[in-house]
Amino acid sequence: MSFSFIQQGEQILSSRRGILRVTGLTLSGTAIAMLAGRESLAAGKPTKSPGKDVGILNSALGAELEAVAAYQVGAESGLLQKPVLDLAVQFQGHHKAHAALLASVVSKLGGKPVLAKDKYEFPVDKLKNQADVLRFAATLEKGAVSAYLGAVPLFADRDLAKAAASILGDESMHWAILLNALGENPVPLAFMA
Repeated sequence: MSFSFIQQGEQILSSRRGILRVTGLTLSGTAIAMLAGRESLAAGKPTKSPGKDVGILNSALGAELEAVAAYQVGAESGLLQKPVLDLAVQFQGHHKAHAALLASVVSKLGGKPVLAKDKYEFPVDKLKNQADVLRFAATLEKGAVSAYLGAVPLFADRDLAKAAASILGDESMHWAILLNALGENPVPLAFMA
């Protein structure tokens, strides 16, 4: 793995966080399609601070849409062996399910869901083999773990916070599975920062 690829992945992660910090949020996102607590999200009940919650949800939605696009790049790269490709498509399905759910909740709370970008800037020129694709995905998933960890306490509606915590758990599983596929320690930290 080249240093420049890792460095570029960290720059992408930093830029994603930087964009979200402008709004006072630190988010990214993915998660499991059938998350525990999704009823709270799906209900879309009024919150104490719907504008703030809509902003957090829309940031998460934008990151979910980016994750869908990132996994599409990996799936179409031709670099993934069948079992890894199947896993990437499964993870992409998690992102799609969350994006649909988040968009629905944003609408129910009176907001306008963000849309996917026409083009994302991914380091496709640095993806030379399966390990590169896995490392790129692991970097994004690690960022998502940190982002959701920062987002959970920001929700005015505690039910939305619980649902976001459920997504955080899935982000952690994605990251651990990708690290394991790379032959690395799947649980390298006792605590996330």
